[in-house]
Amino acid sequence: MNADRIAGDICIPPVLAVPSECRWVAVFTAPRSEKSVQRHLEQRQIESFLPLYHVIHSWKNRQRVRVSLPLFPGYIFVRLDRQHRSAVLQVPRVIYIVGTEAQAEIPDAEINALRDALTHADLTPFMELVVGERVRIKAGPMAGIEGVLVRKPDSLIFILTVNMINQSAALAVNAEDLEPVV
Repeated sequence: MNADRIAGDICIPPVLAVPSECRWVAVFTAPRSEKSVQRHLEQRQIESFLPLYHVIHSWKNRQRVRVSLPLFPGYIFVRLDRQHRSAVLQVPRVIYIVGTEAQAEIPDAEINALRDALTHADLTPFMELVVGERVRIKAGPMAGIEGVLVRKPDSLIFILTVNMINQSAALAVNAEDLEPVV
């Protein structure tokens, strides 16, 4: 008897029992490689979890497209045991497993809570904008402009500096319209 089940034209591999010594860990990937890493892990039948959120992007041609992006850019969660650590590290675009072997484990309850939250709520990434750091405006007439973030009691102030003349201007902005400059 064939261990694979056929669903239409799609072959579904048999579900293997997960040994009790398997633990969730975070894997750091190359930039913008999370989905590729997940596909490679699936091909190797290594359990992984890539939390995604959905956002509408507007392209230069004014076309609006719904895209799925990683909730934690650069990271994917993998369930593995000690014997399979090297198999994960051999996946293309995997940089390293976060933490030491003794401190790398992520509790099952946290992964399950994250999965539940993604199915029942709209989770979006929260990037801490640090006062005094360089940020970029993501939307609006000044999209793409970089400056320094300053905080007033009730708002965020974006400081645009024209370096050539060493002069600055201030603009009140919403936090969701800013992104850190890396």
